[in-house]
Amino acid sequence: MRALFPPRCYACGAFIRDQPGSVNVPSPAPSPAGPLGKLLAPCLCRSCIDQYSPVESPICPCCGKMFAARSDADHWCGECLKHRRKYSRARSAGLFEDPLLTLIHRLKYHGRSELAGPLGKLLYHAYTRHWADRRIDWIVPVPLHSKKRRRRGFNQARLLVARWPEYPAGGKKSAPAEIRSDLLCRVRYTASQTGLGRQEREQNLKGAFELKDGADLTGRSILLIDDVFTTGSTVTECAKVLRAGGAGRVDVLTLARAGG
Repeated sequence: MRALFPPRCYACGAFIRDQPGSVNVPSPAPSPAGPLGKLLAPCLCRSCIDQYSPVESPICPCCGKMFAARSDADHWCGECLKHRRKYSRARSAGLFEDPLLTLIHRLKYHGRSELAGPLGKLLYHAYTRHWADRRIDWIVPVPLHSKKRRRRGFNQARLLVARWPEYPAGGKKSAPAEIRSDLLCRVRYTASQTGLGRQEREQNLKGAFELKDGADLTGRSILLIDDVFTTGSTVTECAKVLRAGGAGRVDVLTLARAGG
């Protein structure tokens, strides 16, 4: 059936032919995306996979920003030197540009929930890479307001980690930590963050999140999950609430990170 009706690339619409290694399918030159290309193969053609940009060193050890100068070592960015973050470490799988940008938009705004599978694996790869030797007690997806969740039909952050318990431990010493969607809630409906500057985003999100009644976070190490890190306003507000609730450490992992 795949030969008669090959799937189309979610980014450019081209047909995705049989993968390398199949009969009569030659192995192409190595992709710039490296081994991560295999994770994206179910939803992208080879041409679009080659455009994928993973977040790689040199980066800021705190916020995870990738620096334009590629010859330097990891070092703190100016913003993290000036401002103490509410989270301890933030990391992202790839840059928020095509084709990853298009895949995220297809998932969030066009209801293509099937993309949560390959994108969730890409996110899990980043998890095992950056937290291989660091204890995480709970994985907490950033919540949506109930009104937005009903309209969209799902919370994309929760969907991205839904199958993590099925995956092998990879570089970690144990299976993924427990996923907790019952700790944080979004109590205030906010306007879209799109097009807002840093200060406007921060103001827009003030008081938007609360801990659910009875949540005991004392001493817990928490990993916040979201789809995109733009200015960090959303995860900062969530981290602030979690730390106020007793969490010992809050880290952040997102699928994509906007540049700048």
